[in-house]
Amino acid sequence: MNASLAIKAYTNVGVESNVIAADPHKLISMLYQGALLAIANAKNAIQRKDIPAKCAAISKALLIIDEGLNASLDKKVGGELAGNLSSLYNYMCSRLAQANIKNDVGALDEVSTLLADLKGAWDSIRPTTASSNAVTAPMSVTTPPSRPAAPSKLQMAYGRA
Repeated sequence: MNASLAIKAYTNVGVESNVIAADPHKLISMLYQGALLAIANAKNAIQRKDIPAKCAAISKALLIIDEGLNASLDKKVGGELAGNLSSLYNYMCSRLAQANIKNDVGALDEVSTLLADLKGAWDSIRPTTASSNAVTAPMSVTTPPSRPAAPSKLQMAYGRA
């Protein structure tokens, strides 16, 4: 087995392990990160004039956004916000298609900025777990257990409420 195949296999095992161990909130964050990485790879491929690599990277970003992020939305529970996110994801896919056709780095930058903003918002609403609360603030006899924070609208859009 050559070294690059071994590294790729090792990387794939690492990603699969992270997915298996991740909670639903972390999975969405991983999708955002994967799309951002794919767009960065597409931008680098355009700059190198490597058309096959550009097409593969943009296809990967499209797949993550459409079949990962957009398909994960729970439009019944998420209501208007889920609908707005779906429209934004569709817009991103359209811009990525334009970037692919026209080698438009500006369109890639636009989608990357949108995704980074959404990832930042998503990561900022990370739900607290009972185990992390227990470590940082042990309960005493006089302190009632804390209740988990109410789900945010963004969490509800993904059916994570």
